Amino acid sequence: MTSKTKAVKTTKTARAAKKPAKALKAKPAVKNATVAKPAAKESKTDAKKLSQMAAAVAVLAKAGEPMNCKALVEAMSQQGLWTSPGGKTPEATLYASILREINAKGKDARFVKVERGQFALAARK
Repeated sequence: MTSKTKAVKTTKTARAAKKPAKALKAKPAVKNATVAKPAAKESKTDAKKLSQMAAAVAVLAKAGEPMNCKALVEAMSQQGLWTSPGGKTPEATLYASILREINAKGKDARFVKVERGQFALAARK
């Protein structure tokens, strides 16, 4: 062997020695161990929060008149039906969601656009 190949071999070995060894993950002792479930809540209304769209339906049903999205979001938070999870423009999200439902479902949509920016509940049969 030449001195060049020896140097390369020692360099590779030196690199391998510098690498940290991979840690082995501990495996569970039992594969199908049962985990205790948390206790169920007493009422379903507390357990499941309303979505923004469902809260908008509830607010429009209570109001009985067309509303814009900003007023809907304010009414939802005042009535405790829905609060924004920290978004900057929840009214824009609601507007887009309502329009998407109207375009996708057509006459079966829960909402109807009355004027520019004004929505009401669709008449149900």
